[in-house]
Order: sequence, then C-alpha cells, then structure tokens
Amino acid sequence: MVSKKEIRKYIFAKRKEMTQEEADSLSISIYEKVISLPEFQEASCIYAYVDYNKEASTREIIRKAWREGKRVAVPKVTGPHEMKYYYLEDFFQLKPGYFQIPEPEDCPEAAEEDAFLIVPGVAFDENRHRAGYGQGFYDRYLAAHRKHKTAAIAFEFQIVGEVPAEDTDIFPDKVITEKRILS
Repeated sequence: MVSKKEIRKYIFAKRKEMTQEEADSLSISIYEKVISLPEFQEASCIYAYVDYNKEASTREIIRKAWREGKRVAVPKVTGPHEMKYYYLEDFFQLKPGYFQIPEPEDCPEAAEEDAFLIVPGVAFDENRHRAGYGQGFYDRYLAAHRKHKTAAIAFEFQIVGEVPAEDTDIFPDKVITEKRILS
C-alpha cells in the first residue's frame, strides 16, 4: 500500500502540470454536478473551502449559493489544531491566511450545524477514503460537527487505487469529479 505522503507527492506533481485554464474548465463540470445535488438545492447554508493553487474551484458554487439567497461560510484556521467557519458575503473579505490560503477576515462566525459542507482533499479512492493535506483540520472539525452532509470535490486524476484509512479519518458522503459522483 502506498502511503498518504507518497500519494500527496504524486497528486501535487499532477496538479503542477495542469494549467489554471484546465483547472477552471474541469471545475465547471464539477460545479454543474454539485448544484444539481438535492443536498445543495435544499441547503440554506453552504460551507465551502476557498480553492487555492489549482484545487477544484468552489468559487462558482459560492456565487450560485449567493444568487440563490443561501448563506455561505468558509473556513479559517484559528489555532494550531482548530478550524472554524465564518460567513462570507464577498470575495473581497478574503485575505491570505494559513499557508497563504484565502481566509475570511472580520466576518461573523457561522453557527449552522446542518449546512451542506464541501470538503477539499488531495486524493480519494472509490470508497471515499480521503487524503487531505496532512494537518487533520477537516477530520477534527467533522468529528465535532456530525450533522453536516458532505461532498468532496476533486479532479478525476485525484482518484487513486487506494488511500490508507485511519481511525480518525472522516469520509465525505460523496466525492464529485468532472466525470462522476462516488457515493
């Protein structure tokens, strides 16, 4: 079995080869799948990461949520092992934060425990096992906030044969790529 560290190295190399235009184009196909989900359509609040460095983009998903009158919240690292969500009303409220990832600044903390949550990840397998960035922020958050319906979004090349699973891993309910939905 390949380690999560080796999987991350492989996927980061693949992402580096991709142009921003390719990432944006593939992200539109993912966006169309996400907004057609009942979980998205029925949610009054969407919790979504803010994409960075050629990740599957969440920006159109966020814009669609705003257009439909949904609240949107995005994460911010607030301590060495803690992440919280804050309401976002405009992309101008984002500033470079943890590892230069865009984070909300001067925004109220979000309180929905049943929001539809879009999860990032480096790699996934067909069983929805997830390799994140290695810090455990999402696993800890989701372990403490169990009522969220979750979907990870990723490019098809981020689906690998097997991701090692640990007891502390929380798997998303769905993984959505430009080609399919794993559930």
